[in-house]
Amino acid sequence: MKVKSEIDFTIKDIIAHAKEYGFVYPSSEIYDGLQAVYDYGPYGAELKKNLKDLWWQAMIKLNENVVGLDAAIFMHPLTWKASGHVDSFNDPMIDNKDSKKRYRADVLIEDKAAELEADGKADEAQALVKEMGRLLDAEDLAGVKQLIIDNGIKCPISGTANWTDVRQFNLMFSTEVGSVSEDANKIYLRPETAQGIFVNFLNVQKTARMKVPFGIAQIGKAFRNEIVARQFIFRMREFEQMEMQFFIRPGEEKKWYEHWKAIRMKWHQALGIPAENLRFHDHDKLAHYADAAVDIEFKFPFGFKEVEGIHSRTDFDLGNHQELSKKKMQYFDPEINKNYVPFVIETSAGADRLFFMLLCNGYKEEEVGEGEKVKTRTYLKFHPALAPVKAAILPLVKKDGLPEIGRKIFDDLKYDLNLIYEDSGSIGKRYTRQDLIGTPFCIAVDYESKDDDSVTIRYRDTMEQERVKISDLKSKIEKEVSIKNIFDQL
Repeated sequence: MKVKSEIDFTIKDIIAHAKEYGFVYPSSEIYDGLQAVYDYGPYGAELKKNLKDLWWQAMIKLNENVVGLDAAIFMHPLTWKASGHVDSFNDPMIDNKDSKKRYRADVLIEDKAAELEADGKADEAQALVKEMGRLLDAEDLAGVKQLIIDNGIKCPISGTANWTDVRQFNLMFSTEVGSVSEDANKIYLRPETAQGIFVNFLNVQKTARMKVPFGIAQIGKAFRNEIVARQFIFRMREFEQMEMQFFIRPGEEKKWYEHWKAIRMKWHQALGIPAENLRFHDHDKLAHYADAAVDIEFKFPFGFKEVEGIHSRTDFDLGNHQELSKKKMQYFDPEINKNYVPFVIETSAGADRLFFMLLCNGYKEEEVGEGEKVKTRTYLKFHPALAPVKAAILPLVKKDGLPEIGRKIFDDLKYDLNLIYEDSGSIGKRYTRQDLIGTPFCIAVDYESKDDDSVTIRYRDTMEQERVKISDLKSKIEKEVSIKNIFDQL
């Protein structure tokens, strides 16, 4: 058996597979779609739900001092003034005059740096990114444009460097609330879920009886009017975040920052992501709220890109909300007999990006067979705890009592496991269909099952088969798909 190297896979392979087999569809496709907006199909919805459930349980169940929250998408507009989003949530935008296409200036420069690194010019790449960071920190947009010109960066559509000036572009979507348009107030779709946690800090602390240090976790939709949304579901205008804000004593931020860096990297590896395909990347340019920030990056087909960020947010958010709202956001610490505004360590993962990571990591092609019978086998290698379908019940034929045995197995297991029952087509083709959606176990009901009350389990990853008593099926499969298998590695 020869496994094809990862260089053989492209983002186009992943996108095509995702659509063909019910994971991700372009939104509103019958109307030619809506750019950078996607819908999750039957198996995509299940995989994403499993991923979010795993994150939630890892945060809440494994940590006695982390609790959950589900805050509203709409918030008082002053929330976004206090957080800095009204004044600072911008991306540098540049247009090519010939193609009429708009780009993020920093992305153009980062792509150029990636090209230099691929050509073995790592020092030049690092220097380019560092200079970009310096210019953006200084808000020297003319300098950013000159950096693009000096490095020969051209529009990929027109092939020219006929650029406009660089301008700042606010990423928040705005709408109006009110029954009469003249009386309506401008509000925003939240660009992040974190602020819902911060404004509820004291509510949660008091009602859940939490003591610092403690965390508040949330999963929810966020919305950003991205200038350039591309690379499939990696960058979208509507997406889901999985964030946890961990409140700590001032002065302890470095200790907890390193703690959560290690915990989160270990979590990604526990999903089955090889260590060599993950790395830390320290921020060259810090966000306005942070004094330290690092990304966990995964090696996608288009290079290492961020899937999660860990940020030391200081007391920026709580302090600003206290100042603007005139409401105290302080915590009384009985151990040191002192009031203070807590500092915060944030872990922020994109559910859609992690979903994409699992697709890319799980997509496998291998050559099976020998001689003239060699063929390419494609399957999705998900951790059984994450797989959208846990097992498929497959009677060999539609007669002679085999469907009845299969249906009884299905009915016994369906309350605890997501299953598929299928009795049409050859058993080989049915195995292939399950491989393509990542089902870890196929249960074949054959004529021997009538005599020995046993079935054959076929394993996705190895294609090996094992004879198992029907009475042992539930315990055997549940043990394999239990999230405890992931938690034991944390």
